Amino acid sequence: MRSRAEVDATLQTAKLNPAELLPVVHCLSFGAQAGAGECCLLQLEPGLCAELEAGRSLVIRGEKDEQAVLCSKDKTYEMKIADTSNMLLFIPGCKTPEQLDTDQASCNIIHSQIAGFSNNYWELRRCRPKLKKMRKLLMEDPYKGPDSQKDQTSTFSRYTTEDLLSLIQASEEEILHHLQDIDACKIEGYWRILDFDYEMKLLNHVTQLIDSESWSLSKVPLRTCLEELGSLEPTEMIEHILLSYGRNYIDDGEVYFEMCEDKICRATAQMLLQNAVKFNLSEFQEVWQQSVPEGMTTRLDQLKGLALVDKSSRPETIFLLKVEDLPEDNQERFNSLFSIREKWTEVDIAPYIQDLCAEKQTVGALLTKYARSSMQNGVKVYNSRRPIS
Repeated sequence: MRSRAEVDATLQTAKLNPAELLPVVHCLSFGAQAGAGECCLLQLEPGLCAELEAGRSLVIRGEKDEQAVLCSKDKTYEMKIADTSNMLLFIPGCKTPEQLDTDQASCNIIHSQIAGFSNNYWELRRCRPKLKKMRKLLMEDPYKGPDSQKDQTSTFSRYTTEDLLSLIQASEEEILHHLQDIDACKIEGYWRILDFDYEMKLLNHVTQLIDSESWSLSKVPLRTCLEELGSLEPTEMIEHILLSYGRNYIDDGEVYFEMCEDKICRATAQMLLQNAVKFNLSEFQEVWQQSVPEGMTTRLDQLKGLALVDKSSRPETIFLLKVEDLPEDNQERFNSLFSIREKWTEVDIAPYIQDLCAEKQTVGALLTKYARSSMQNGVKVYNSRRPIS
């Protein structure tokens, strides 16, 4: 234990003026169990500190082959180790200068033991939730309807909310929001995605009923739909397809749906394109318009992120290219796109990279980082910065 005289002698040797220092002295010593690697330091932004102080939890998610992420209730952060040249000491009960007595008369000595030390800490950076895995898991066993023999004998895993929270690297709110985005539904406690053919069968039931009853597409009554179609399919599935392709509202105590023209036209286009390698564009547009419910108008801008028009071919063609089938990693996504087409306009490529944009990042910034621009016939186009094999 150092005495005050020893402390003052040390200060004199170091040529430090005691008047310029706080009078209280911390004398540090290593405890018997002190060592590196026993504890980890995590640097938190004020918002995450407030989460912990409010009694809420932060969760680290990721399987053994994945880079760990940290999740709050509604955000996801990537975790990276940051090295520091200064040794970081863990001292239980250590007081900061603000907590120490500044009275010059109390020149006391505080003896503290170092419990551990580290030369690095975990730093967090806000990142996109890694949600592509969710669709992949749910598509292992799509729901084909209550009469499907395959559904009753399937050996594939099925997933509850708790299962998805343990497998998907995203916050709970981001996971639940994405389940809505991909039109997943809960069946017997498990999250399922409808098989596309079964989904179109349900949608066809609804649109045929709308046509036969001469309802307005903006006022489709839920109760009548369930009464009329309940003998064909489970009422839960009829309501789910209305929620997937419409917006519900209440008028005079009754629940109605306003059907979404863009979403129905988009699904119809997918049905037409899914079995064709390429489709003559003009022929496709004609068949597509004939296939949607009366009163709806098809437009190519409804197919952003679903299909791609090849204007260089003669005649012009269109083919299926779904953004959800592309890689989640930024560089891999661009490699995949540039292997499909050597040069892209920003209008064509934007729907396929928009979901890669980080917070406050633009499509233009992504293109600047991963692509090289040039002019072709007076139009700016983008190609890969690296050779594509």
